Amino acid sequence: MTAAAFCGEWFVFTCDKKLVAIHSKETREPFVFDCSTAEKKPKNTKDDNNSQGRATEETGSDKVLAFAVSPSGNLVALTDDTKRLALFHCEPSWRFVNITWVVRRCTSLVFSQAEDELLVADKSGDVYSFSVMEPQREGKLMMGHLSMLLAVTISLDNKYIITADRDEKIRVSHFRSPYVIQSFCLGHQQFVSALHIPSGHPHWLLSGSGDGTVKLWEYESGHRLQSWDLRQFEETPNSEANKEQNPTVCRIISSPDGRHVAVQCERMSTVQFFTLHKEGEEPLVPHSRLSLSHCPLDMTFDLEGQLWVVMDSSDAPLQVYTLRQSTWECNTQNPDLNRVIEAFMPHWESLEASTRKNNRFEHLYKMGFDNVTEYKQKKQQRLEEQQLKRTKAQKANGNKKTKKEASEALTKPSV
Repeated sequence: MTAAAFCGEWFVFTCDKKLVAIHSKETREPFVFDCSTAEKKPKNTKDDNNSQGRATEETGSDKVLAFAVSPSGNLVALTDDTKRLALFHCEPSWRFVNITWVVRRCTSLVFSQAEDELLVADKSGDVYSFSVMEPQREGKLMMGHLSMLLAVTISLDNKYIITADRDEKIRVSHFRSPYVIQSFCLGHQQFVSALHIPSGHPHWLLSGSGDGTVKLWEYESGHRLQSWDLRQFEETPNSEANKEQNPTVCRIISSPDGRHVAVQCERMSTVQFFTLHKEGEEPLVPHSRLSLSHCPLDMTFDLEGQLWVVMDSSDAPLQVYTLRQSTWECNTQNPDLNRVIEAFMPHWESLEASTRKNNRFEHLYKMGFDNVTEYKQKKQQRLEEQQLKRTKAQKANGNKKTKKEASEALTKPSV
């Protein structure tokens, strides 16, 4: 997984097995955490007993699965496929805090608004809470789902946990009483892969899905305000580059002032921009579509509202876009960009190209099972076979009747 975010003025990205933090304003030593050299989980009797009674997950490869930045930008957490959960302090300088262990491989992380808890969603549908103040403590199970979780976030007032799963559902639960469900946001036709509460709009939720749509919700009531099908913005929908029927929304982010929303789809070389309005019949309005030379792997806004895009290209792995006169333009003169790229490249080159080209969501699509069509086909086949039998029987009876009449005509005495 390749992902990016800003912690204050630090540009942070994950690349294969590493988390790398680069200061965007000053020439400082980057912070690098390599999961392959990190602490290993100690073996214990409990694990040995469990392995004898049932099959365990395959051994991990130390690749980063998810990471999260706290609201203040002072904390960062990551999890990998060896089931580590690592915590870091970013300010005043980077410092590794602790490693603890999760029960299942995780899909999404989020810090509480008070930054005293870290919520971890995993592939079995559970959400665990880990203490930031006491990082050595084991996680506490908060809630469960009947489907794999793909995203989790927390409302800006710290009142609700919002989870998205593979079965097209978005659940809004009370933070302090997770067994109390406030609402469901229903309407997606495929798995929900992205959630985002935009800055300055604490009662709205943006969601993206494998059905190729972005929806805006008033999540506390579960009311859907708007829905946009991203396929309608494609300039050449029938071209080879856009032959995928449903683009998968993999990232939704908003600018620090909450006015601009950027939407990224998996393995598509475009970014769709929207504008958010607090008033009006349509609060989410399409703004523009940015065409890129390569597929974006991830993107993030900095504190100044510039969009940083990690590209699937060794020639230009990182680009910065600035809004100028209602147009998002590539800012090649950004003085911070060259500094970040110089520290970025040694780690980028270690990432295998095949890893970058994988579609993370391909296995999540549900295959439809149409037994009605099959039933109708078999029924039609039976009717045709029965009709054929009747035709043959009638023909055979007709031949017998003709022979009988001919025989009677021969044996009838003439007058």
